[in-house]
Amino acid sequence: LAELRDLGNTIIVVEHDPDVMKAADRVIDLGPGAGELGGNIVFEGNFPALLADRNGSLTGRYLRREIAVSGRTDRRPVNPGKVVSFSTLVHDVIYRSLQARMNGAASAESESVEATEAQPLTCTRMEGAGAIHEIVMIDQTPIGRTPRSNPVTYIKAFDTIRGLFAATREAERRGYAAGHFSFNVPGGRCETCQGDGTVTVDMQFLADVELLCDECKGTRFKSGILEIRYNGLNIHEVLQLTVREAIGFFHDTPRLVARLKLLDEVGLGYLRLGQSATTLSGGEAQRVKLAAHLAQSTNNGTLFICDEPTTGLHFDDIRKLLAAFDRLVDHGGSLLVIEHNLDVVRAADWIIDMGPEGGDGGGKIVAEGTPEEIARVKQSHTGRFLREQTGNQLRSS
Repeated sequence: LAELRDLGNTIIVVEHDPDVMKAADRVIDLGPGAGELGGNIVFEGNFPALLADRNGSLTGRYLRREIAVSGRTDRRPVNPGKVVSFSTLVHDVIYRSLQARMNGAASAESESVEATEAQPLTCTRMEGAGAIHEIVMIDQTPIGRTPRSNPVTYIKAFDTIRGLFAATREAERRGYAAGHFSFNVPGGRCETCQGDGTVTVDMQFLADVELLCDECKGTRFKSGILEIRYNGLNIHEVLQLTVREAIGFFHDTPRLVARLKLLDEVGLGYLRLGQSATTLSGGEAQRVKLAAHLAQSTNNGTLFICDEPTTGLHFDDIRKLLAAFDRLVDHGGSLLVIEHNLDVVRAADWIIDMGPEGGDGGGKIVAEGTPEEIARVKQSHTGRFLREQTGNQLRSS
């Protein structure tokens, strides 16, 4: 980047990495929050000025370490029955091999599995496989590919909302059931747009054009359904609430509030309940999936795999992400994370440092152990950065 700049170019970088911020000639901090809570210039200047700024920059507070991304000061003991291991290795070996085993090729009680013609694993042998009964890939693929998919449906909270509307006196008088308040099935949805809120016009020689539905004006429901109100709002207006607004609006429905709070806890309180899945970023989709799994009462025997979950996240979002990871593990799950963010590395109970380089120059275990142990391994690049960037933050034990 510096070489490109020195050649006379101007470079704009969207980034949350502190080293990139430190190297920048000028920093513009946008916020104060994410989504609709942001969009304001919180700070503008060079990196030293950002560190000295006391006017509300959340980024500055994290850089000054007034707020820690991870507040943990202990390490969980490593359970030999839990699987730890890494990007191609994780996807092409561990994930695919466990999937093959769980497709009925091996006994659930088996602690080790060997590859056979009938059971074609991508490795010759797996040990400790009997401890894993379910494997979940929490990646950044979309939670849905149509406008009808949204966060509140994905976390299974929409059923409760539709039930509340169906239980109103006016809905019962008109004979409306919970299904009438869904835009996914016939009944109460607008049939002109099939509940999408928009219609697509086929253009013979040009790209298709998407227009607001003339019948429902984008609300996705029939007019009669929109006449039913719960606490003063109709179903369309409820779906326009942000997660945080909905937590207050449904305060007298604890079961619903509990699910909505999971979205807020992973940093998605700014999303609207009915926001189309097609408008979510990869990182947002990944955290919606994470919230759905946090709703489960137990994760015993489940291995969760996350690939670079901090991509595009601010320090504050990473803090919330790590808190969610802790909850998955506290509920009995095992968690395998492919990550290079040092805040996540420092928070890990156990690290396997693969290298020494990338691509063909890697594939070997350079170091293995707790973050404190990795920091003492001189041949580990990860250990060197842990020593340089964390200093006394790593415990000497």
